Amino acid sequence: MAPRLPALETFPPLRAWQRKAMVEYLRRRTEDFTAVATPGAGKTTFALRIAAELLVDGTVEAVTVVAPTEHLKTQWAQAAARVGIQLDSAFRNADLHSAADFHGAVVTYAQVGMAPQVHRRRTMTRRTLVILDEIHHAGDSRSWGDGVKNAFEPAVRRLMLTGTPFRSDDNPIPFVTYERGGDGLLRSRADSVYGYSDALRDGVVRPVLFLAYSGETRWRTNAGDELAARLGEPMTQDLIAQAWRTALDPAGDWMPQVLRAADARLTVLRNAGMADAGGLIIASDQQNARSYAKLIEQVTGEKATVVLSDDQGASARIATFAASEQRWLVAVRMVSEGVDIPRLAVGVYATSASTPLYFAQAIGRFVRARRPGETASVFVPSVPHLLGLASEMEAERDHVLGKPKDREGFDDDLLERAQRDEQASGELEKRFTALSATAELDQVIFDGASFGTAAQAGTPEEEEYLGLPGLLTADQVSLLLTKRQADQLAAQRRRTAVQAAEPAAAAPAAPAVPLSAAQRRVALRRQLNALVAARHHRTGLPHGKIHAELRRLCGGPPSAQATIEQLEERIATVQTL
Repeated sequence: MAPRLPALETFPPLRAWQRKAMVEYLRRRTEDFTAVATPGAGKTTFALRIAAELLVDGTVEAVTVVAPTEHLKTQWAQAAARVGIQLDSAFRNADLHSAADFHGAVVTYAQVGMAPQVHRRRTMTRRTLVILDEIHHAGDSRSWGDGVKNAFEPAVRRLMLTGTPFRSDDNPIPFVTYERGGDGLLRSRADSVYGYSDALRDGVVRPVLFLAYSGETRWRTNAGDELAARLGEPMTQDLIAQAWRTALDPAGDWMPQVLRAADARLTVLRNAGMADAGGLIIASDQQNARSYAKLIEQVTGEKATVVLSDDQGASARIATFAASEQRWLVAVRMVSEGVDIPRLAVGVYATSASTPLYFAQAIGRFVRARRPGETASVFVPSVPHLLGLASEMEAERDHVLGKPKDREGFDDDLLERAQRDEQASGELEKRFTALSATAELDQVIFDGASFGTAAQAGTPEEEEYLGLPGLLTADQVSLLLTKRQADQLAAQRRRTAVQAAEPAAAAPAAPAVPLSAAQRRVALRRQLNALVAARHHRTGLPHGKIHAELRRLCGGPPSAQATIEQLEERIATVQTL
């Protein structure tokens, strides 16, 4: 028996961007439509409303949803059932056709890639709407891309969804429109765009604070040489990678110190009104994930949920955690884009994966807002590339074909291989042995600006930032961070004045010690932030927009990773605006 058509009047109210995108979709009535919306904005609800509209008016008879993972198949089917659309999440390629009491099925990109002819026949049998969730996955490999194209070319309608429409490679994404720009490069074009900055303004997503931790690291090379470096300082890519890996070593002091800080922040959020707030540690591999879980248990006295791969039982563990009040979840791969755990509010980015795509997907797990004032806090290593990505949280990117790629950390291919094997990059591990690492809070990044000066882990200065109230608007976050930084600087000036006032010994006064490069960068960052804050109060422009304008005028990376010369140039420029 054919399933009953969904009742449009029972759908939940749409957000403004969803209504606008739906009107645009129904007005165009084109075969292909691409909607880009930041994680947490409600892409699933939008797509299901489009599906219901097309089912009710007879444009389509069936719906196929293509999702990245097995867990998301279940999530899609459950969301669809709540609005009267029955989708078979247990469909297998060997089934050939869905049962008659379903409107359609949910499958994965891998399923389609293995047997595109099965899905092509299904698509040709009934007029079908295909919803391609996180469509950039169709560019992961030639077999997936070719399979999706072959399987769904006969579809009456195709709706492409993504929260991260960019990739680090040149694999074109099927059914996505590319347009050539003035520089001759092809860029993806979306029919509807709802970015993080738009969602933040509307209160749909949470403000995200990035707490960047630096520290001293020591390791031994395969030649027996011992090296030391401060995480976050300018270094070659090889040294950055090895210092980064040393910091993430569970046997060192960096990870325990950062996990204590993250758990303290989680406690603040829980006491401030987010009673069920949860934390997520994103690990590079199985071994580290298990070790981090043991560290969390030592810190909190409570076991963490560990999800290692897309294996049997992983979806159930994620669902159990999502519905509980347990504090911590540790994952390697499973808790990625689209996984819906709205109570996640604190993250620890303990992986060496650093492509913009992966970073955006990871941070997207923490931005979903449930009520006004909720904030998210993500702890990251003070690595220049990560700091740049954190500073550009609100940037909107397209998929660009033919552009030279700047590879840092793992690229997409290496990351996919590492995740598939569930091992960290063995090649890098052979090059060194981690010896020790200590952590200190380097800076807090919010709205493109950097706040604070170095604070040792466990000190009152660090606690001032960890203790920021949990329920704040974006403007209140900026004001409080500015005040915290001002208080921190005032305390430093008082200490300096006291030291200067102490009677000098008979020995002649020591000459002034010149500032190190790191100290100069911190001082210049403070000066730049103060000038940007002053301009914000004069003009009402957000801090992030002022920083972006300075970058446009002066060039260079975000201030968190800018050189001394670049900071000096921006200071001179903002004084003339």
